[in-house]
Amino acid sequence: MTLPNQPSNVLTAVEEAKEELGDAGNPTKEKVDKLVEEFLEDVKQDLIETKGWPLNMSAYNVSKAALKDYTRVLAKKYPTIAINAVSPGFTKTDINQNTGILTVEEAALGHVKLALIADTGISGLDFEQTEESTFY
Repeated sequence: MTLPNQPSNVLTAVEEAKEELGDAGNPTKEKVDKLVEEFLEDVKQDLIETKGWPLNMSAYNVSKAALKDYTRVLAKKYPTIAINAVSPGFTKTDINQNTGILTVEEAALGHVKLALIADTGISGLDFEQTEESTFY
């Protein structure tokens, strides 16, 4: 993927990243690794804005996207194991001075649901709390 040199092309860069990273039919470890490596190199060179990466919580957003795609890669590689991703949501914890929206108990519902559906053959999916989500 070639990221733009001009911030005016941020939308194009984001769309290219979604296309490359989010290829639902063919996620590969190599594609995800390449995108993460490009991001890390751009961070080291202080090129996040120039290259069109998300500015707000960029490391969090890129790592979350990578984890979601790695979930699909692993689910494809190990079809007899239920491998899914779950995002619990903004949860009240010490790390955010309890400013989250959900209690720990509420946030745990998605994890419990995934544990209970493990034998159904559902794999390679992303969940936002208890609901199936799109990857992007």
